[in-house]
Amino acid sequence: MNLSPYRGYLYALIAFGTWGFLPAYWKQLHDLPMLEILAHRIIWSAVTMAVALAVLKDRSWLRKLRSSPTVLLLVLAAALLTAANWTTYLWAVETGFVAKISLGYFINPLFSVLLAHLFLGERLRRGQIVAVSIAVAGVIYLTVSLGELPWIALSLAGTFGFYGLIRKKIDLSGMQFFSLEMTLLLVPALFLLVYTGQQGPPVWTAGVWPRFGPLLLATGVISAIPLVSFGAAARLIPLSSLGLMQYLAPSTQFVLGVFIYKEPFTSVQLIGYTFIWTALIIYSLEGLRHTSTAPRMTSLP
Repeated sequence: MNLSPYRGYLYALIAFGTWGFLPAYWKQLHDLPMLEILAHRIIWSAVTMAVALAVLKDRSWLRKLRSSPTVLLLVLAAALLTAANWTTYLWAVETGFVAKISLGYFINPLFSVLLAHLFLGERLRRGQIVAVSIAVAGVIYLTVSLGELPWIALSLAGTFGFYGLIRKKIDLSGMQFFSLEMTLLLVPALFLLVYTGQQGPPVWTAGVWPRFGPLLLATGVISAIPLVSFGAAARLIPLSSLGLMQYLAPSTQFVLGVFIYKEPFTSVQLIGYTFIWTALIIYSLEGLRHTSTAPRMTSLP
């Protein structure tokens, strides 16, 4: 009996489940400045990935960087997008906007389809055009009704979408790419940590470290686990199944924000979210229908 597909679904569950529940982890650090949390997340992610690659003795990919400086520039651009995404995300968790985070990740697949059309020349199928149009209508409705752009959701969807666009152009594994990103952000993160330490008691002082130190040290592992699990899942299960399972993360975030953290959720927001959810249902059904009529994909290229 081949258990590989079942392992793939388990890896996907770990990845999207972890991403879904991450707001609850960051909430435990809410007494710390957001920029200090960001700095620690980058630093310990860099350390975690360096140790992982050293254990795996994975160095061959470094030759690609020496032979192609363009790759390094693209990874730097991706790293800056990651930093912007993490900053927005952590700020939203800290200020009580977890439900708005979920909207960003609900929108993201539709935004990525639009980017693929605009920058990669991929043709939109009829169902995709309908789904993207309904999502745009939902964003317009929220903007007009609330008097402001849903900028948290659009920032998260935009940074993650453009990140995916860059990622598609670079032939590195998930671990290699993430390790290089964190390495490029390491020096700015160290300066940021020094800066935040000057604004108040640094986290390593006696009164703060016992409470927050272990949680900060674990941020690297917490960031790496879903990434590595996602990479493993992508190689073991069909892309269509992986695409449907990705909604587990924003769905969990939505439940946390509205029902656990009791964030305000008005009838106007419900109507706007319904636009997005309808668009996702159409997008998913159209994707399943297209997959069923196309050759079966068992892994990412």
